[in-house]
Amino acid sequence: MDLASPISTVVPSLDGPVLLVLAATEEGLSGRQIHKLAGSGSVAGVRLVLQRLATTGLVHAEDVGNSLLYRLNRSHLLAPIVEQLANLRSTLLGRLAEEISSWGIAAVHASVYGAIARGDGDLDSDVDLLLIRPDDCTLEDPRWTAQVDRLMQSVVDLTGNAAHVFELSQSELAGHLGTEAILNDWAEPSIRLVGVPLDHLAVPQPVG
Repeated sequence: MDLASPISTVVPSLDGPVLLVLAATEEGLSGRQIHKLAGSGSVAGVRLVLQRLATTGLVHAEDVGNSLLYRLNRSHLLAPIVEQLANLRSTLLGRLAEEISSWGIAAVHASVYGAIARGDGDLDSDVDLLLIRPDDCTLEDPRWTAQVDRLMQSVVDLTGNAAHVFELSQSELAGHLGTEAILNDWAEPSIRLVGVPLDHLAVPQPVG
């Protein structure tokens, strides 16, 4: 799946970015506005897409003054599918959070970072996950290992992309906090899935 534009998996043409823009707002937008927000194609190309979608009834075109304003027809049978495609990243994050929340050994923290958190990347990008396990769970614990293996397979099943997992214990995390570059990679940006927020875990603990 293209992590920057998941909708392109099933709508690889300029229609995909145009539909993403329309699904994100209830307001009527001009062709130029849609082109700017879509960040793809040309103004003329976007207008051709809008005209074609208008003939199908999926998009409404309203003549306002000297401009045509376009909006998604949310009563159309296909509108819920467009909205679902527009929210694929959120759906993925929800599915991952649901799976991790069901683990027998609860993760202290789980988040995604990298391309999936930034909303960029491409078909070859990994889905980067940070997992913090409790200190009483070793990396060799077969129950923990099985959970992580299932999660990595779930990422492949859900997206077609490989999962890159960085996992360590809560105590091991403290040893990495002095490496600012690593912490920045994990935190800027990141999206927490379950557990304690990473910035709370990063607070130094009092001595004595």
